[in-house]
Amino acid sequence: MAELDFERSLERQFADPPYFPDSEAFAQRVESKLNRGWIMRRWMIGCAGVVGGLVGVSQLVMSSVLDRVETVSHGSTKAIEAGIAQVRPSFDLLSLVQSDWAVVWVASALAVVAMGFVLTRVIEEI
Repeated sequence: MAELDFERSLERQFADPPYFPDSEAFAQRVESKLNRGWIMRRWMIGCAGVVGGLVGVSQLVMSSVLDRVETVSHGSTKAIEAGIAQVRPSFDLLSLVQSDWAVVWVASALAVVAMGFVLTRVIEEI
């Protein structure tokens, strides 16, 4: 059996990292590399997000998704109006709702801004 004092001494020797004469300079170089360029990285990630968002929006616009959504929306509006007219013919609920594309665009812009805030918060946490 090995001696207990020898084992403890051996554990202490391997628990302490070896000393290198340039360890402080190495640590400073690593810290300077880690701290360098965070502003540039944030700008590049932000620009990439904006470019990706613009590409996505242009793809949606060019693929006539808005026309399809409008067509589907118009069909479902007619179905809802018919259902409400059968239940209560004297009261037209859909005439109270103002539907305008400006509202849709404002809501979409606010959603994009909210996603931007969430993305910047996530990037800061990383």
